[in-house]
Amino acid sequence: MTELKEKLSAVISEEELKNKIMDIVRIPTYLGVPGQETPAAEYVKSICDAEGIDCTVQEVEDGRSNVYARLKGTGGGKTLLFNGHLDTVDLQNMPKGCEPWIEDGKIYGRGTSDMKGPDICMLMAMVALKRAGMKLPGDVLFCGSADEEMNSIGAIDAIKKGIKADGAVIGEPTDFNICTAHRGLEWYEFHFIGKTVHGGNQAEGINAIFQAMKFVQAVKDELAPVVFARKHPILKEATVNVGIIKGGTGLSTVPGECTVWVDRRFLPEEKYEDVGKEFQDILDKLAAEDPTFKCEMKVMDVSVMKPGYVHMPMETDRQDPIVLSAKKAVSEALEEEPNVTFFPAWTDAGLFRTYAGIPTIVYGPGLLANCHSGREFIPLEHLKKGCLAYALIAADFCS
Repeated sequence: MTELKEKLSAVISEEELKNKIMDIVRIPTYLGVPGQETPAAEYVKSICDAEGIDCTVQEVEDGRSNVYARLKGTGGGKTLLFNGHLDTVDLQNMPKGCEPWIEDGKIYGRGTSDMKGPDICMLMAMVALKRAGMKLPGDVLFCGSADEEMNSIGAIDAIKKGIKADGAVIGEPTDFNICTAHRGLEWYEFHFIGKTVHGGNQAEGINAIFQAMKFVQAVKDELAPVVFARKHPILKEATVNVGIIKGGTGLSTVPGECTVWVDRRFLPEEKYEDVGKEFQDILDKLAAEDPTFKCEMKVMDVSVMKPGYVHMPMETDRQDPIVLSAKKAVSEALEEEPNVTFFPAWTDAGLFRTYAGIPTIVYGPGLLANCHSGREFIPLEHLKKGCLAYALIAADFCS
């Protein structure tokens, strides 16, 4: 064990990490809770206050807040940003999600992996640096942000307020993989409008389900092959998925309405405007072929961000200092070579990389596979390793 690793490891306690993760999981931060993330932000501040780390809670909107912490450097080094969201999905499939428990070497509860567990590991990495008396040249920042599960108002607010760093780590659960890229994301809604009549009088109606079928078939036959043919050395390929179709009111009624929802994941080299245009081109073609064809296309309400922001992809050069520091630090913390790959889901990394210009990676303890599930957990063995890796990343990058 290197001297630095030994020094940091001595001030990182698995028991303390476990207790703090369980404490913050007990604070509900899903949509509909008053203030949503603010009580968790205040909990983060209480940790920082106890350790003498500068920390502020700042309202974003409607009583919801971000929390910012700064471990000030001596000067002349690079600034590192740790970021994680404080909100979670709801408890619908995990009724006791805010009553964490330990079972088979795992902490179960809503947010344990996604991502209050990684949040605490990042925060306590800053605490470990301070406890160990580390005087880094650069600053280490922590931003606990609101609303990543919906419209990312917290990350956008941080960007609008001018958050700056030379590199960022988004602590989503990656099972210790270093992720240097993820796809962009957009969710589209297609509302097909026909004419409702009695099923015995079909000739006078326009079947909206049939109109939707034309569109879905065109996406399958014409657009999907083109989309999936777009390859990327890290992200593999772009994707399109018809996920939900709803239409009709009864068997004896010609449906006058039908709605289709589509998920589109796009690559860094694809333009956001072109992604939507490809769907519109299909609609225009079908309308030209059939005067009765009518469809209203829009981005789903839950996917609409603040004006000027969309769910952009993220890619950071594998030779960027943040990636090199992460590889070195994770190798030391885990005592094995880390896997450098891509993150399969969307994260706020797309915002910090695109709109703040910060080279960003996604890295953290926990497992994506169980997030949002009724059995969400983080392994206890991930806690100290995850916290130590974060501390070592900061020590290397900020020096």
